Amino acid sequence: MSQVKPMGLIESMSGKICGHSDMYFFRKNGKVFSGKICYPSTKEPTAAQTAQRTKFATAHANAQAALADATQRAAYENAFKNQKKYCSLFGFVFAQEYAKLNA
Repeated sequence: MSQVKPMGLIESMSGKICGHSDMYFFRKNGKVFSGKICYPSTKEPTAAQTAQRTKFATAHANAQAALADATQRAAYENAFKNQKKYCSLFGFVFAQEYAKLNA
């Protein structure tokens, strides 16, 4: 994985260059990184992979719902301020909701 230091002409990069590209860019903690998808699978997903994707989608939906509710959002914002592991509120809420699904 490489780190991209954008110049003035290009301030930000994220995602893939095009739909069939194997290069991608993402931002983490204010830095832009690039990566390459090597040996992508062309098989159908297994039952375990499908279950994991469903769990991830459920956690994402639960996190969005929690942030939409004012009382839950206030509780999560308070807990977010008292931790240092997660950089974003959504990342923190997602991790909490995902942990609930694994319990």
